[in-house]
Amino acid sequence: MNTLKKTLALVATFAMAATALASCGDSGNNSSTNNSSSNSSSDSNSGDNSGSSDGENKFTIAAWNADDVPYLIAQWKGISFDTVADDLKNGKVEGIDFINFGVGGGDAAEKYDQLFTAGSDLDVYFCEADWALKYINDDTKTMPLEDLGITDADLPNIYSYTDEIGKSTDGVRKGVSWQAAAGGFGYRADLAEEYLGVKSPEEMQEKIGDWDKFVAAAKEVSEKSNGATALADTLGGMWQAYACGRTTPWVVDNALQIDDFCKDFADTAKELWDCGGITKNSQWSDEWTAGGTNGSCMGYFVSTWGFGGFFLNASGGAEKEGEENNTYGKWAVCQGPQPFYWGGTWIVVNPATNNKDEAKEFILSAVSDEAQMSAYATAKPEYVNNTKVMDDLIASDTVFNETITKNLGGQNFYKALADNAKQINFNGLITPYDATIKTDFIDAVKTKYLEEGASWDDTVEEFRNKISEDVSAIDAG
Repeated sequence: MNTLKKTLALVATFAMAATALASCGDSGNNSSTNNSSSNSSSDSNSGDNSGSSDGENKFTIAAWNADDVPYLIAQWKGISFDTVADDLKNGKVEGIDFINFGVGGGDAAEKYDQLFTAGSDLDVYFCEADWALKYINDDTKTMPLEDLGITDADLPNIYSYTDEIGKSTDGVRKGVSWQAAAGGFGYRADLAEEYLGVKSPEEMQEKIGDWDKFVAAAKEVSEKSNGATALADTLGGMWQAYACGRTTPWVVDNALQIDDFCKDFADTAKELWDCGGITKNSQWSDEWTAGGTNGSCMGYFVSTWGFGGFFLNASGGAEKEGEENNTYGKWAVCQGPQPFYWGGTWIVVNPATNNKDEAKEFILSAVSDEAQMSAYATAKPEYVNNTKVMDDLIASDTVFNETITKNLGGQNFYKALADNAKQINFNGLITPYDATIKTDFIDAVKTKYLEEGASWDDTVEEFRNKISEDVSAIDAG
């Protein structure tokens, strides 16, 4: 397997468009491969767990796009990464039906609901963190992985936070991820040296290693650049990191929790907003990525999948290396002020599957088989959900992606994120309402506290009103 060639060929698949708060793949091929395998509801519930894939009883996997599934299948089956996407699209992978919705991740739930309502054949499907609990908490939509024979013994080295997201509210493991989407702070090394006097990622980490230091550094950058350069990309980017430092669930005893964490974030955001420490651009806008090349933005909060996507775009891209205003190769990455993750996808299994054996094999290939995970980490490339595999690859100075590595001045970008991945702790913190609550909170802070200059009490009232409208099941106070 020529992993370097595959890696370069797959840079485009590595670049996933994402939603503003959390996502891992919103772009896709607008096709659904081989829909002829849809069975009746009675067939889907027949209880045939033989693993046979003859005729219409194919092993059916569904996802919103083709950024990951084809390559996980290729790794599992030992077939070519280079042709698997087209082969699946044209029904050439024997015994497997890949339903590619070709929509954004946030739109996938509606498509899944349609499959369930129709009683269509479905064995395995993929969920994003923000809405995974909708299915993980529903025993008619997801089965405990233990029912497949997948236990703790099969998952000894997965990152803790990924395990928590895959569990139901009652603590039953229903989903598991093959990836750990840990984040860090990617920054223009040349501007960091000019404005902050730092010459290495280690020095940069010391300069911005907590939120107080981050604010101080942002003020220094703003002052020395005469307000021309912001330390960080957007309020939304900052929120990705800051939100992972919460230590109280958003909902306790069915009541919304607004604690000191909320006020601390708002005040930190206001300091950065007022001093020009973060840009006022919107994530995913042209201005957002342009800031990396025109010097109006020094750094980005970025996750594993983003290094080959928006972060690479922010440098101007490798294909324009050396051109005027191109900053490719001038970047570096450090942990940043807060360990955080951004995005990720979880594999879940339809309780009505008639292919339990294949479901188990597919999942174990993706999340348990260390040899296959190691090969996948370099061929895709991917920060896989296995501490031992990643530690071994990082220790051996593996070049996961030449294009991305060169953009970071030769730095091993996964090494910079390894400690963050291990430190994220979501034990007891996840609720079914988190995605909506986090969105409503950041919206209230931005519009009221930052843009309008309203009081904290008025901002809290705005937040409560939003929750009352959007999450009627809880007491917003």
